Amino acid sequence: MAGGADWGRPDLYVVARMLERLWRDGGPMLKTRLQVAANVNYDVFSRYIGWMQSRGLVSLANSADGHERVALTDKGREAYRKLVQWINEVVRGEFPGA
Repeated sequence: MAGGADWGRPDLYVVARMLERLWRDGGPMLKTRLQVAANVNYDVFSRYIGWMQSRGLVSLANSADGHERVALTDKGREAYRKLVQWINEVVRGEFPGA
Protein backbone atom coordinates (compact mmCIF):
# COMPACT_ATOMS: atom_id res chain seq x y z
CA MET A 1 0.00 0.00 0.00
CA ALA A 2 1.40 3.36 -0.98
CA GLY A 3 2.05 5.46 2.07
CA GLY A 4 1.41 2.65 4.48
CA ALA A 5 3.27 1.89 7.67
CA ASP A 6 6.78 1.99 6.05
CA TRP A 7 6.45 5.47 4.57
CA GLY A 8 8.85 7.97 6.15
CA ARG A 9 7.97 11.08 8.10
CA PRO A 10 5.06 13.07 6.76
CA ASP A 11 4.86 16.86 6.73
CA LEU A 12 2.58 17.59 9.69
CA TYR A 13 1.26 20.72 8.04
CA VAL A 14 -0.04 18.61 5.13
CA VAL A 15 -1.59 16.15 7.60
CA ALA A 16 -3.12 19.08 9.50
CA ARG A 17 -4.56 20.61 6.29
CA MET A 18 -6.16 17.30 5.36
CA LEU A 19 -7.53 16.64 8.84
CA GLU A 20 -8.82 20.20 9.10
CA ARG A 21 -10.61 20.06 5.77
CA LEU A 22 -12.26 16.76 6.69
CA TRP A 23 -13.21 18.15 10.10
CA ARG A 24 -14.67 21.35 8.60
CA ASP A 25 -16.62 19.46 5.94
CA GLY A 26 -18.23 17.32 8.65
CA GLY A 27 -18.71 14.27 6.47
CA PRO A 28 -17.09 12.06 3.87
CA MET A 29 -15.35 14.05 1.14
CA LEU A 30 -14.46 13.27 -2.46
CA LYS A 31 -10.80 12.35 -2.75
CA THR A 32 -10.22 14.92 -5.49
CA ARG A 33 -11.69 17.75 -3.38
CA LEU A 34 -9.47 16.76 -0.46
CA GLN A 35 -6.41 16.57 -2.70
CA VAL A 36 -7.04 20.11 -3.97
CA ALA A 37 -7.59 21.35 -0.40
CA ALA A 38 -4.30 19.74 0.69
CA ASN A 39 -2.50 21.43 -2.22
CA VAL A 40 -0.43 18.35 -3.17
CA ASN A 41 -0.17 16.29 -6.35
CA TYR A 42 -2.02 12.98 -6.63
CA ASP A 43 1.00 10.75 -5.89
CA VAL A 44 1.81 12.67 -2.71
CA PHE A 45 -1.88 12.73 -1.77
CA SER A 46 -2.11 8.94 -2.20
CA ARG A 47 0.86 8.41 0.13
CA TYR A 48 -0.71 10.65 2.78
CA ILE A 49 -4.09 8.91 2.52
CA GLY A 50 -2.40 5.51 2.84
CA TRP A 51 -0.36 6.69 5.81
CA MET A 52 -3.39 8.23 7.53
CA GLN A 53 -5.53 5.17 6.84
CA SER A 54 -2.87 2.81 8.22
CA ARG A 55 -2.98 4.78 11.47
CA GLY A 56 -6.77 4.81 11.71
CA LEU A 57 -7.16 8.57 11.13
CA VAL A 58 -9.31 8.25 8.02
CA SER A 59 -11.41 5.63 6.29
CA LEU A 60 -12.27 5.23 2.61
CA ALA A 61 -15.72 4.33 1.33
CA ASN A 62 -17.33 3.98 -2.07
CA SER A 63 -20.51 5.95 -2.48
CA ALA A 64 -23.59 5.21 -4.57
CA ASP A 65 -22.31 7.54 -7.30
CA GLY A 66 -19.20 5.36 -7.73
CA HIS A 67 -16.75 7.87 -6.28
CA GLU A 68 -14.49 7.05 -3.38
CA ARG A 69 -14.77 9.35 -0.38
CA VAL A 70 -12.51 9.96 2.60
CA ALA A 71 -14.02 10.18 6.07
CA LEU A 72 -12.46 11.32 9.32
CA THR A 73 -12.56 8.69 12.07
CA ASP A 74 -12.96 9.40 15.78
CA LYS A 75 -9.22 8.84 16.15
CA GLY A 76 -8.66 11.35 13.31
CA ARG A 77 -10.83 13.95 15.07
CA GLU A 78 -8.81 13.51 18.26
CA ALA A 79 -5.52 13.70 16.33
CA TYR A 80 -6.68 16.94 14.68
CA ARG A 81 -7.59 18.45 18.07
CA LYS A 82 -4.21 17.52 19.53
CA LEU A 83 -2.29 18.73 16.49
CA VAL A 84 -4.03 22.12 16.54
CA GLN A 85 -3.37 22.42 20.26
CA TRP A 86 0.33 21.57 19.75
CA ILE A 87 0.71 24.05 16.87
CA ASN A 88 -0.95 26.80 18.92
CA GLU A 89 1.19 26.14 21.99
CA VAL A 90 4.58 25.35 20.48
CA VAL A 91 4.65 27.15 17.15
CA ARG A 92 2.49 30.18 17.95
CA GLY A 93 3.25 30.41 21.68
CA GLU A 94 -0.45 30.54 22.60
CA PHE A 95 -1.14 28.72 25.85
CA PRO A 96 -4.67 27.93 27.06
CA GLY A 97 -5.75 30.11 29.96
CA ALA A 98 -2.74 32.40 29.62
